[in-house]
Amino acid sequence: MSAAPLKIGLLGLGTVGQGVIRVLQRNADEITRRVGRPVVVTHASARDTSKAREVSLDGITIVADPMQIAAGADVDVVVELIGGTTTARDLVLAAIARGKPVVTANKALLALKGNDVFGAAREQGVMVGFEASVAGGIPVIKAIREGLAGNRIEALAGIINGTCNYILTQMTEKGQAFADALADAQRLGYAEADPTFDVEGVDAAHKLTILASIAFGMPLNFDAVAVEGITRVTPQDIKIAQALGYRIKHLGIAKRTPDGVELRVHATLIPEDKLIAKVDGVLNTVLLQGDAVGQMGLYGRGAGGDATASAVVADIVDVARSLGSEARHHVPALAFQPDAVVELPILPLEQVSSAHYLRLNVADQAGVLKAVTGILAEFDISIEAILQKEPRGGDDATVAVITSVVTEARFVDAVSRLLALPFVREDISRFRVEHF
Repeated sequence: MSAAPLKIGLLGLGTVGQGVIRVLQRNADEITRRVGRPVVVTHASARDTSKAREVSLDGITIVADPMQIAAGADVDVVVELIGGTTTARDLVLAAIARGKPVVTANKALLALKGNDVFGAAREQGVMVGFEASVAGGIPVIKAIREGLAGNRIEALAGIINGTCNYILTQMTEKGQAFADALADAQRLGYAEADPTFDVEGVDAAHKLTILASIAFGMPLNFDAVAVEGITRVTPQDIKIAQALGYRIKHLGIAKRTPDGVELRVHATLIPEDKLIAKVDGVLNTVLLQGDAVGQMGLYGRGAGGDATASAVVADIVDVARSLGSEARHHVPALAFQPDAVVELPILPLEQVSSAHYLRLNVADQAGVLKAVTGILAEFDISIEAILQKEPRGGDDATVAVITSVVTEARFVDAVSRLLALPFVREDISRFRVEHF
């Protein structure tokens, strides 16, 4: 093939940036056969231009200022792998203003500024590829936008943060406390020195924002997501959940309901026989429910240099194939035609209905269980499963229940009543339950 190479300007030479170079070099022949011409990185930016890298940078012009590439370099496609929402936004918009297609792995940028980015790209008639922004190497964006284009997506749920999944797996398999499991994750490079975005659910909420938008045809709306992390999960809760036949996983969940769209991220009890409950370590999975296809799942590596690079390169290939074609022939960024992307009502969390897990530590005295079940009955909350542990050595007793499906507001009111009982301690634990 004698066509001129497709020239890539790479913004960022971190783990993923080097992974992109490695994949393009290692699979150069395969990629050329798919695209019809070679794909080569000709320019790259790095904060430290003199730092040794694990990949060959021969033939690549390295600069310290990424704007030199985004706004001026002779490249065909700009790949943004810097992260963040300020500098990255400026770089992406600068590239788009030049009429250059962009590929990004930046979920925070898209969740918070994506409507602006996609609007600018639409005006310029260029593509923005973002497969790598959700679930690493798992092609979930393409599955929703293209593979399930004939379906009405009713719901999706996923383990979409590997750090949380690793921590919960360690707590389950080794009985570790949260702090110890987090320290292990940091030592192995699965968690950042400041893990807040991961363990408090923000990262998963960024990804859920993107998934919900392309699944339901709604604008990106990060502020509408109800977000909880995993810091309240204890080894005691994990053991009780196992005794009741459940596993605790951190999920992003989006559902259509007659009253509005549910968007929520939180620790969740899942029956242990469900496939999603068996996805451990740093792996990710996404379940999708379509009206025609039914339930389907995607599973794989949700992070890491080569896995994420796989998604970035797939987007580069898609962009290369589309160059020269009219914008109206491109797959819409948010899956639906731009004038068909509409605001949908978002269901407030207090109106969301789900089953619940509740663990109470109570004084060891007669009538406790009767009082607890009586208050739940007052609120028309049925008990689907119950576990009672007798005290040892003067400790409090433990009562744990799985409830029927009930609105969040009613369950919160019932818990408030239970906390007012003189024998109920303040250190309760509650999580939502999904049965899929």
